[in-house]
Amino acid sequence: MPFVYERTVRFSDTDAAGVVYFTNVLSMCHEAYEASLAATGIDLKVFFSGVDVALPIAHASAAFFRPMVCGDRLNIRLIPSVLKDSEFEIAYDVFLEHQPDRSVSQAHTRHVCIDPLTRKRRSLPVEVNQWLLRWTAKP
Repeated sequence: MPFVYERTVRFSDTDAAGVVYFTNVLSMCHEAYEASLAATGIDLKVFFSGVDVALPIAHASAAFFRPMVCGDRLNIRLIPSVLKDSEFEIAYDVFLEHQPDRSVSQAHTRHVCIDPLTRKRRSLPVEVNQWLLRWTAKP
């Protein structure tokens, strides 16, 4: 089942044309990622400290189908999936709250698990695997 993050578009999210600036969609999606980690019981301060493990984004993409403007209520659906024992991706689907069947944007991020000291790949930690199990789509 996907994790759903609710968010209102703020004026600071928009550009001079009054629509969400393209990079801010990825920022909103990252907020959803952080919220999903916290909902699984992961301590974000420890998780993002980079002491034991780091999960940098190796690839990101976004597509836009309709404009989003200040005041729009969004539902961001997040579905992660395992790619390798050291890698996962997250698919994000962004909807207007009042139009849950019509996506306004979609994004993807691919994360690689590394040892912060050696910068070499390592297996995903237990808490990340638990997070993946909780939010990965079930057949």
